Amino acid sequence: MRIKVGTASWTDKTLIGSKRFYPPGCTSAEARLRYYASQFPLVEVDSSYYAMPSRSNSALWAERTPPGFTFNIKAFRLFTGHQTGRESFPKDMQFALPETGKKNLYYRDVPPDVLDELWRRYFEAIEPLRAAGKLGAILFQFAPWLTTAPADAAHVQHCADRARDYLTAFEFRNKTWFDEKNRDSTLAMERERGVVHVVMDAPEGVSNRAHTVWETTSPKLAIVRLHGRNAETWNVKGATAASDRFNYDYPDDELGELATRIIEIARLVAIVHVVFNNNYEDQGQRNARKLIAIFAGMGITSEAE
Repeated sequence: MRIKVGTASWTDKTLIGSKRFYPPGCTSAEARLRYYASQFPLVEVDSSYYAMPSRSNSALWAERTPPGFTFNIKAFRLFTGHQTGRESFPKDMQFALPETGKKNLYYRDVPPDVLDELWRRYFEAIEPLRAAGKLGAILFQFAPWLTTAPADAAHVQHCADRARDYLTAFEFRNKTWFDEKNRDSTLAMERERGVVHVVMDAPEGVSNRAHTVWETTSPKLAIVRLHGRNAETWNVKGATAASDRFNYDYPDDELGELATRIIEIARLVAIVHVVFNNNYEDQGQRNARKLIAIFAGMGITSEAE
C-alpha cells in the first residue's frame, strides 16, 4: 500500500507571506523547492494551468528534488476548456491567434496548426520531468461549463487522445458527469482509456463542482484532491482561489474520515496521490502533515515519512 501526500503548489503568495512553513533565510526559488521536497514527496504544479510550462523550469525542478519525488502537472487552461487571454499564449505564437473581437479565446477559436504546436510544446516542456522519472500525472481540471453534451464529451476524449502517451487524470467540475444518469458511463470511459479518476473533496450543496465519487479507474494510480469545504466562499463573485474559495482548515475528525476512505482505495491501486488544494497560507501543509501523522497512528506508513 503506497500513499504520497503533498500540496498544490509550493510558491503561493499567502504561503510565503505567512512565514510559517519555510524556515528563515529560505527565500530563493531553489531553496524553497529543496525545502518543500525535504518535507513531502509530491507536489502539484499549478502554474502550468495559467501559462504554458517551460522545459528549463522542468529541468531545474528535476535537478532540485531527490530521487522518488513526484510532480503532478496541470494541463494548460486552453486544453481544459477555460477562457484563455492572449497574454497566456507563448509570445511568439500570439501573432497567429485569430482576431475575435473578444478578450479571451477558447479551444474552438484557435486554428488547428496552432493547437498542434501548443500540444507539442507542452509535452516537450515536461519531458525533463518524465526523463528523470519524476512526472506523475497530467491533471486535466475541466471547466465547470463542460457537460456531458456530445460536443463537450468529444473534447474530453480528444484530450485523452492527445495525452495518450502519458498518465493522465481527469477532474470534472460539472455535476452532470457523475449524476445518476452518467456516473457509470463516465467511470467506464475513464477505465477504457486508462485515465485516472480524481476523487474531489469540496463543499456539499454548491454549484461548480461534480459529485464526489470514491472509485478507481486505473490500476496505476488514484488521486484525491482536497479543496476544503468552505461553502460560503466557493462561488463568491470575485473570490480568489487561495484567500477565499480554498480557505479551509480541515479539522482532525474530517482528516480521520478521509484517511479511512483513502486507505480503502489504496488497496485497489499501485499508489495514491493525496493533494491538499486548500492553499491559503500554510493550511495545506499543516493538514498534509497531520494526515501523515494520522496514517502513522493507523499503522500505515506513507511515503512522506
